[in-house]
Amino acid sequence: MSSIILEARDIRYRYPRGMEAICGISFHIRKKEKIALVGPNGAGKSTLLTMFNGMIRPDSGIMLFDNNPVRYDTASLRMLRKRVGFVLQNPDRQIIAPTVYQDVAFGPTNLGYSENETKNAVELALRHVGLEGFNRRPPHQLSGGEKRRVAIAGVLAMDPDVLVLDEPTSGLDPSGSEDIMELLDELNHNGKTVIISTHDVELAYPWADRAILMICGKILREDIPEVAFGNPEFVRMAHLSLPTLLELHLELQSRGFAIPGKKPRTVLDMMHSIETLFDRKHNPIIPGTIMVCNVDQNDKGLLSSFLSLNHGLSVGAMGSRAKQRAEIERIRLDFTYGVIDKCILKALLGNNSLILTTESMVDRIFKRVGAYGLESGIHIAVNLLDEDKKVTQKP
Repeated sequence: MSSIILEARDIRYRYPRGMEAICGISFHIRKKEKIALVGPNGAGKSTLLTMFNGMIRPDSGIMLFDNNPVRYDTASLRMLRKRVGFVLQNPDRQIIAPTVYQDVAFGPTNLGYSENETKNAVELALRHVGLEGFNRRPPHQLSGGEKRRVAIAGVLAMDPDVLVLDEPTSGLDPSGSEDIMELLDELNHNGKTVIISTHDVELAYPWADRAILMICGKILREDIPEVAFGNPEFVRMAHLSLPTLLELHLELQSRGFAIPGKKPRTVLDMMHSIETLFDRKHNPIIPGTIMVCNVDQNDKGLLSSFLSLNHGLSVGAMGSRAKQRAEIERIRLDFTYGVIDKCILKALLGNNSLILTTESMVDRIFKRVGAYGLESGIHIAVNLLDEDKKVTQKP
């Protein structure tokens, strides 16, 4: 089990002349977890988030980081805020410099990085968030989603262990929201602990490792999402709605269709449950193949050649650089979010697909498809598009 990186012990906080915002909360967060604080406006989510990096000090109780009580002197807070990066709900309140480069460089510069170290940190952070080449752009000319990425890059440039984001998809359209959540997935896959606040249950339910339901400054329920959201009464008490897939699952049960196995968190989970329920084994389909193209290694010629020989292939892209590659090469994308599961669904219909992704995410694809195979008993081949052999199957 992962070690604990953040912990709260009976913390309380009251705003001056206001009601108590945090009412005796205790919980812990493990390294490399994805945590969603979920609740309506006024539940205390934002207040709690600001305690993670010392912006607000509890009136009573103890906050711990890496098993040590948080200290509130200047030097201790400086170190804490390097390791726990905070992204505000409104990026316009966080972006303060006249160019993207200067804004992202603000943190490393204040931490005493050399000019060369700062340059490397900024370039790496902008690459992570898909904003390479934006160095000289004025932030006020960027879209809402791009501004959000600049704010995240400013935090990433300090290489924190924990990323804390207050309503990370607020004000974004569905496509922009999907891009941000996929970026957080990628950062988590690369070792970051990620904590978000949201009132969007459809966003939190499939994404989080654990969900913490909050209401009136208290924790109402804390568990894996299918349990945290699994009791309709608790969800109603938190002034939330049931995730659609859970609602469908409960409706099927109420009509006498007992679905075996775990509660569904994705469309793939639901389809597997339904097909198991209605016993589709009498009409087997030979699964299609999922191809994987690492855009950090494969050149334009190989990808174009492969696509020209495979007309009608469904194509998805995971990660900002993969989506940029698709845009540059004018590749029409069928999937831009939940790509692995959607390609598995295609394979189950006997169709082949291609996933464009980055170096760090290749293993994740093989592991996710392999895990599905172990759970379902259905083997889906995953092949890596290779420079030399054109196509190779990864063991």
